[in-house]
Amino acid sequence: MKLSEVKNNLRQLEKIAFQLPNGELVPNHFHVTEVGKITKNFIDCGGTVRNEEVANFQLWNANDYDHRLHPEKLLDIIELSEKILKLDDLEIEVEYQGDTIGKFGLDFDGTNFLLTSKQTDCLAKESCGIPEEKPKLKMADIATGTSCTPGGNCC
Repeated sequence: MKLSEVKNNLRQLEKIAFQLPNGELVPNHFHVTEVGKITKNFIDCGGTVRNEEVANFQLWNANDYDHRLHPEKLLDIIELSEKILKLDDLEIEVEYQGDTIGKFGLDFDGTNFLLTSKQTDCLAKESCGIPEEKPKLKMADIATGTSCTPGGNCC
């Protein structure tokens, strides 16, 4: 989800809720402790230089049970960050503390912002000799002239 989409969704909401991939909600007294831009410059295992930029939200669950971040306040924080940090309309990455700091993608279901699981990947599979994943087939979908059918007296 891009920053512009988050802002548009916030304008439609009366309250903010973030849902973890397991379906649990982040406690409603969370804080957004950071809005930032993360730049990652790296070389993949095939030797290609790559650059990535994402906008970053850090969610923090404090013992401040009387606190509730309202959509208009988060919108103000985002707009200030865009101005000061010169944020483009970047994809959002969310950090949230579980057993360790988790990094999540972001989606929206019309009510809640959904923290989506992220996966690592090899960006140079052709250079590393990693074969492309073969399509998975169901045996029932494979038609042969010698297949047995119920009542066909072949078994």
